[in-house]
Amino acid sequence: MCAVTAQYNDERRHIEYAVEKYSQMLFRICYSILDNKHDAEDALQETFLKYMTKAPLFEDSEHEKAWLIKVATNISKNMCRFNNRHATENLEELRSIGVSDDDRDIFELIMRLPSKYKIVLDLYYIEGYKANEIAKITGASPVTVRKRLQYGRKLLKSELERNDMK
Repeated sequence: MCAVTAQYNDERRHIEYAVEKYSQMLFRICYSILDNKHDAEDALQETFLKYMTKAPLFEDSEHEKAWLIKVATNISKNMCRFNNRHATENLEELRSIGVSDDDRDIFELIMRLPSKYKIVLDLYYIEGYKANEIAKITGASPVTVRKRLQYGRKLLKSELERNDMK
């Protein structure tokens, strides 16, 4: 086997591994921003296309993960801006796609919140990132992230109380 073929096979295996490892997480992030399954799928595909074409070198798997989250977030925000400028029909989608049974209830509540809180709460509670890490990923300041977490928690509490009354 020639060196070019071996290198191609290694790159292909690495891409397949990254798709397998990060797809669900990235889909949830895209979905939380776009609030539409089909747009989230498109954003996810575009994220991995950029991953394959840019072929960046990463320091470690956390750097790779953060890069993918940043790219997926930017693509989703760009799509959201486009969708806001152009009339589209938003179909109601199943909101628990790619979420474990343990996280489904909290994810459902998060999805009811305004989008600026969705991503920080998802990254913090479901993905386990710290506020400073979320700030780097989203491009917001750490203070903004902490305020969004604080206000998001307050909104979640209100939603929980409202659900308990029903």
